[in-house]
Amino acid sequence: MPATPPALPHGDGHASLAFVMFEARQDPPPEPLGLKVAFVGTHGVGKTTLCFELAARLKRRDLRVDMVKEVARSCPLPLNRDTTVEAQAWILHTQIANEIAAMVHHDVIVCDRAVLDNYAYLVQKFGRIHVFDELMASWLPSYATLIKVPVIAKPRFDGVRDTGSDYQQEIDQVIESLLKDFRVDCVRLPAWSRDAWVDQVMAALPLGPEQLGLFEEGGPKRP
Repeated sequence: MPATPPALPHGDGHASLAFVMFEARQDPPPEPLGLKVAFVGTHGVGKTTLCFELAARLKRRDLRVDMVKEVARSCPLPLNRDTTVEAQAWILHTQIANEIAAMVHHDVIVCDRAVLDNYAYLVQKFGRIHVFDELMASWLPSYATLIKVPVIAKPRFDGVRDTGSDYQQEIDQVIESLLKDFRVDCVRLPAWSRDAWVDQVMAALPLGPEQLGLFEEGGPKRP
């Protein structure tokens, strides 16, 4: 609960100055950690579910966490096999804008995608474009950790993404090529241990000792 400003006599000419001095003594809000984490991978591999799971774990550390959801879902231009350079430019720049906005007041940002795997959809159809290569090279270092999610199943219909497994695999191969070309270090999640993925991600993040969860063993008991 915030402290109560000191009571001042009615009509005191120094009231405003005293209140300002009192406000200056209050502890300033903590600076955001500025930690940005992103899942990379083709569509239909469970990145969105992982985002929610990871965000929940991070919130139990009393961190201010926000999510940057997949921006392609709000793109007004063609997607998937019918995409255009304009559509992919819109997606890439919207992704960056959303990341910038989210970082202002939060300690950790969890991104459903990174710029790299968004770029993969453009590369798969049109090849590499120099101006976007430069954008990748300048923006990729802003991520503290990238997590590569493997393909473990065919994509399911969600109203947006292509459901063909061939297209899913093609995008995954382009992502792997881009990771190599841009010399990106990433945490690779093994396909055989889905239940342990969030634990593996948490262990890879540059965070301090984990606080006990509110309802975990050893933590405060629910009333």
